[in-house]
Amino acid sequence: MPQKLAFRMKLTPGFEEEYERRHSEIWPELVTLLKDTGVIDYQIFLDRETSTLFAFQEIEGNSNSQDLGSTEIVKRWWAYMADIMETNPDNSPISVELPNVFNLH
Repeated sequence: MPQKLAFRMKLTPGFEEEYERRHSEIWPELVTLLKDTGVIDYQIFLDRETSTLFAFQEIEGNSNSQDLGSTEIVKRWWAYMADIMETNPDNSPISVELPNVFNLH
């Protein structure tokens, strides 16, 4: 059974469309890396009022996108996105994992 992971991130206000544009042109090699790592579903939702992003992943295996920060492609993606998001000193997005508090099966 896949594990589920949810987290939130924050955009710089005014860059919502740019964020969507960049993700509509996501690099194929990044998609391949995510899939090869076991990420079988990755969705990002935007609250336009607060510029808050909500991300959800389903993962098969023991890795997820949060574990890929040492790869060159992820480092390049972080640098590419750093000008429009709240980031850590290494350009990784500041992300807060969200606990699951309800499931309807």
